[in-house]
Amino acid sequence: MKIIKLNAIDSTNSFLKEMAVNATLDSFTVVTAKEQTSGRGQMKNKWISEAGKNLTFSVFVRFDKFKIENQKYLSFVVSRSVFEALTTYYLPKLAIKWPNDIMTVNKKICGVLIENSLQKEYITSSVIGIGVNVNQEIFNDELSKATSLKNILGKEVDLDELLNLILERLQENIQLLNDKEFSIIEENYLNVLYKKNIPSMFKTPNGELFMGKIIGVSQEGKLQLELDNETLEEGFGETKSTTSVKEFDLKEVSFA
Repeated sequence: MKIIKLNAIDSTNSFLKEMAVNATLDSFTVVTAKEQTSGRGQMKNKWISEAGKNLTFSVFVRFDKFKIENQKYLSFVVSRSVFEALTTYYLPKLAIKWPNDIMTVNKKICGVLIENSLQKEYITSSVIGIGVNVNQEIFNDELSKATSLKNILGKEVDLDELLNLILERLQENIQLLNDKEFSIIEENYLNVLYKKNIPSMFKTPNGELFMGKIIGVSQEGKLQLELDNETLEEGFGETKSTTSVKEFDLKEVSFA
């Protein structure tokens, strides 16, 4: 494993992607930076991080015959690896929020951005960007639902120690992916999925609110929600509750 440490960079994902274009990289080449000036998260969101306080890094991983149709398992593996590393610190109410955020006490402590290179029906390689809020204590209003290890633990955490823990878990779990242990990977992910099987309020992009219960993730990576439906029984004037399952993409639903 090769680890490249930088003081400042626009984005570790962008830097590593450019390296992959210009050179043949070994699997598990890692780039970490004390500061990202243009860090990115899911759905083109900007990743805001205080310089030198947090862990921001990207990992290049090469695959052999990994089908695009199985890409949800890569997301599972990455988020589960960070989750497992963070259990070392005994964070309360630690969970994975679909698709791959890490939560503690209902606040976000880590985000993931995975960018894949494709060839025909296969993912040939991925750049996996991980950002963990470690020693930052103050978050602006835009990040009111964020927290850090220091805020939870009341003490600073060594960044290199956490990096090594995550990389160790990631290497082991990527091996599960290479061995096509998909059922084990999915079970490990669903066992710690945020608010799974708990009735919760959700909202659509247009502000519509509805109750639902997370029951799983589809093969396409969509969130599966069980919804309650009320129907009027003819001739009796009574309502009857039934359930249905609906699938949502990342842009289609969020917690209210």
